[in-house]
Amino acid sequence: MNNLLDTHILLWHLTDNPKLSKEKSEIIENKENQIFFSIASLWEIGIKNSIGKLEITQPIANIVPNEIVILDLKVRHIEKMMSLPFNHRDPFDRILIAQALSENFTIMTDDDWFKQYSVSIL
Repeated sequence: MNNLLDTHILLWHLTDNPKLSKEKSEIIENKENQIFFSIASLWEIGIKNSIGKLEITQPIANIVPNEIVILDLKVRHIEKMMSLPFNHRDPFDRILIAQALSENFTIMTDDDWFKQYSVSIL
């Protein structure tokens, strides 16, 4: 199964936050699943860190574990994002939705906004 992690899911996973369900944690840890993290989400982490909304204690290049694939942003993702209904204003969420739709991935999130789009959600 190919899963694209929402930003908060990776952060919860890395900090053993109890908000992350056991089911989601097991999916992330299962080597049979391919886990992706968008470069856009890494950008979001960098922005939140620079404005003081999030504190990271390691270099940004070291945040994503090696077993998680960083998904680059492609022109087709931006084109897909441009065709999405404007149900939600968060640009990072919108690009994740577009990437998941373009790549046929399931998004792992606890954000209810994603339900307004025809994307597979875990």
